[in-house]
This record gives sequence, C-alpha cells and structure tokens, in this order.
Amino acid sequence: MAGKVAERRAALRENLVLIAERTISKKGLSALRARDLAAEAGCAVGAIYNVFGDLTDLVLTVNARTFHRLGADVAEALADAPQDPVEQLVVMAQAYHRFAAENHLAWRALFDVERAPDEAAPDWYLKEMGRLFTYISDPLAVIFPGRAADEHALLTRALFSSVHGIVLLGLDQASSGVPTEDIDRMIALVLRQFVGAVK
Repeated sequence: MAGKVAERRAALRENLVLIAERTISKKGLSALRARDLAAEAGCAVGAIYNVFGDLTDLVLTVNARTFHRLGADVAEALADAPQDPVEQLVVMAQAYHRFAAENHLAWRALFDVERAPDEAAPDWYLKEMGRLFTYISDPLAVIFPGRAADEHALLTRALFSSVHGIVLLGLDQASSGVPTEDIDRMIALVLRQFVGAVK
C-alpha cells in the first residue's frame, strides 16, 4: 500500500511540474495559481502542498529544469565553437541570448521567482546554476590563469551579469537597451573589449 501511495505522489508531482512548466512558458510566472493548477491536475489545492512546500518550491523545480535545458543548449553551441577561449565566451553568450529569446517567459522566471530576503536557494538549485557558471569560468581560467579564486569567481559573475543585462534590456526593448537584431553584435563587442581591458 505504501508503495502505491508513493507512486501516486510521484505521479502528481511530475504532473504538477509539467503543468506549471507549460503555464509559465505560455503565460509567465504571474499566471501560476494554486487553484488553476489543482483544477488542471484534477486534485485538491491542499494536495499541491502535500507534494511541494509552497508554490515557490514548485517554481524552483521548474526553473531547475529550465537551467538544465539552457545548459544543454550552451553545451551544444560550444561543441562547434572555435578553440579560442574568447570566441568560446562569445558563442556561449550568443547561445544564452537565443535561448532567452526562444523561451522568454520561462527564462524570465529564472530571475523573477521571489524568496524571503534571508532564505537561500536549495543546494540542488544552486548546483544547477553552478553548472552554467562553469561554462563561463573554464575559458576565463585559460584567459586569466593567474587570477586568485575569489577574483576569478567575481569575474565570472561580472561577465554573466554584463551579458544578462544586454539580453534583458534588448528583449524587453527598454529605452536603454539595443535593437533586438543588434544584441548578438553588442555581446561580441562587449566580451572582446572586456577581456582586453581586464587583461
């Protein structure tokens, strides 16, 4: 009996994740509501909280899957990238832009999820994010082999923040951004100049 309960719980969990993933991808994070989720999953609202602590836990689970897909896209782009580490950074940053453009609402949910100020993200979530930072960190280690570990970590995050800002402003068509068709060009210019300046 316990085995069947566990199976039903696992099936409900997977179904809720798929529904939430579809909702976020089509309508955005703000459209995710427990009552709608329960109706589509065919369960009581309370059943959601028997599987997930709250909706934030569910969103984090969806986001981890999005991070995983993003990482797979970046890895695929890097497979055909030049050996030059600077150009590898350009290739992966442009792959990041493509993923964000093609999965805009799911990508936005990665950064729009709300947590209490003193609440850290779960270890598994940070691990998924860490995999993405490794794609940036590895070529930077080749470009700047003498950097201290803490400086290298800061440089990795600075580079990500720069690219993320360009992509965010460009896709949102903010007044301080750039035309969408120029995002890849701007990314390449900034990365090549950035590396030259920091060296």
